[in-house]
Amino acid sequence: MLFRTELNIKSLNQSIVYSNALLFLGSCFADEVGTICRGLGFNAQVNPFGTLYNPASIAQSIKRLHAGMPFTNSDVMQVGEEFFCTFSHNTDFWCPSEEALLNKVNKHLAEAHKHFVNTEWIILSLGTSWAFRNKVSNQIVSNCHKLSSNRFDRVFLNTDQSATILKELLEAFPEKQFIFTVSPLRHLKDGLHENQLSKASLLLAVEEVCGQFDNAHYFPAYEILLDELRDYRFYKEDMVHPTDQAVRYIWEKFVDFAINPSEKPAMQAAMELKQMLHHKPLFPDSEAYRNFERQRNQKITELKHRFPNVVVEQL
Repeated sequence: MLFRTELNIKSLNQSIVYSNALLFLGSCFADEVGTICRGLGFNAQVNPFGTLYNPASIAQSIKRLHAGMPFTNSDVMQVGEEFFCTFSHNTDFWCPSEEALLNKVNKHLAEAHKHFVNTEWIILSLGTSWAFRNKVSNQIVSNCHKLSSNRFDRVFLNTDQSATILKELLEAFPEKQFIFTVSPLRHLKDGLHENQLSKASLLLAVEEVCGQFDNAHYFPAYEILLDELRDYRFYKEDMVHPTDQAVRYIWEKFVDFAINPSEKPAMQAAMELKQMLHHKPLFPDSEAYRNFERQRNQKITELKHRFPNVVVEQL
């Protein structure tokens, strides 16, 4: 007897290996899965502009990464009386001065641009079809930074608009593989009905582009949480974000879908070493802990020798 719907997800024919460079962009789902990937030593960049939500902002960020064009004073705006930021970044980048902000964002951009040149897999997590357009510049912003709503027009990117944005990315970077997913996080501030319309539009747009491009693939994170898990016990207290257990479950599904099975031994070794690296001793001056340190250092040496593509520094 079956008590839940279980998705049958077909694995990719061409899949991710440790030697690939990965880029995760988009909603909190990109943060969650991308962080797990980095924590296992994959060569991954995760949201170098902070969390992004709509297709237009994600596309603008990719174009900036490709060009590597630094931010200047003309991109900076003041937030309240004490902070500065840009409309391309989220609130994590707030700084107390223009100089500090430009140093921070351009350092991140330079590193991400260098990574993007070699990136082979781009994982995009689309969060919403709703966006905010700056009335002055007529550009869609990545974040409103709690500024007055009078400065923006709230717009809905319909299916055709989102599909066109995604198609332009695929046409611009045919040498890269794209994995699209629609974030299962609900945007309750939009309203439940509006959230459903937003997600439906994104799903239709992704379906359209995946049907037209060989380098476009869809991973059903949205369906896994809403249809397979389908229970509020898999949500945190805010009733929006998935629990750690749900994230791990979706991650395991992503591994089966996108990671080459040949990398399982490296992932297991990376996990074991990660646990050793994060071990907090009760008695750091003891002989037992010194033995543990020797074993840990030996593990590091062995892992680097057996799996040279694992980025040990990220574990």
